[in-house]
Amino acid sequence: MPKHKKMNRKSNNPDTPLIEHIEALRQMLLRSICAIALLSPAGFFLAPKFIDFLVKNSIPQNAAKLHYFSPMEVFVIQLKIGIIIAFALAFPYVVYEVRKFVLPALYENEKKFLGTFILSSTSLFLLGAAFCVFAILPLIMKFSLGFANENIEATLGLNNFISLSGALLLAFGLMFQFPLIVIALVKFDVVEISTLINLRPYIIVAILILAAIFTPPDVISQIMLALPTWLLYEAGLLIAKRIKGS
Repeated sequence: MPKHKKMNRKSNNPDTPLIEHIEALRQMLLRSICAIALLSPAGFFLAPKFIDFLVKNSIPQNAAKLHYFSPMEVFVIQLKIGIIIAFALAFPYVVYEVRKFVLPALYENEKKFLGTFILSSTSLFLLGAAFCVFAILPLIMKFSLGFANENIEATLGLNNFISLSGALLLAFGLMFQFPLIVIALVKFDVVEISTLINLRPYIIVAILILAAIFTPPDVISQIMLALPTWLLYEAGLLIAKRIKGS
């Protein structure tokens, strides 16, 4: 008998023609897109509330209000945020579809790791985004408005604020994935723990560089992103040690 993994879905069987794999992938993508489309009205409804929340949470009450500079600017921003919210609402179903597509091609231990990885990755992304919303954005906006004086008045654009917020939310969500990267590298014997420990100074420098790329050009936001990322990296090392020792 040929040696290959035991499969229980025809679409992911290694002996199945490539066209059937592509068709299964197409169906999975279509169902995911339909779920996002169905939840888009809810996303569009929640978008203005989300913008108001970001503004009230991030900008001091005595500061200048946000402005928009073209007739359709606010509407376009709300559409974009509405789609993002719809994707967030549909994310559990999208994950379910992806897991259903790839699970038959995995061993049992890989299936367990995939489920744990998805849950942990999602939790860390949300933790990073929440940290950004409640700690970083207010700090950056306060820092920015501190340059205003009797001769210099702050005129803040809504589009610029939302773009900055979106970039920072994504940056913090991605950088908070560091412990999972460390754990995966060690678990699958890509890198030894001792190597990661020896490379710690270089990794810290890499974290600082990434923080400088992902954040505005001010030292405060860079440190606020780099510090928790480094702590999460150390946490990943500790967890990886326990996994390898068990």
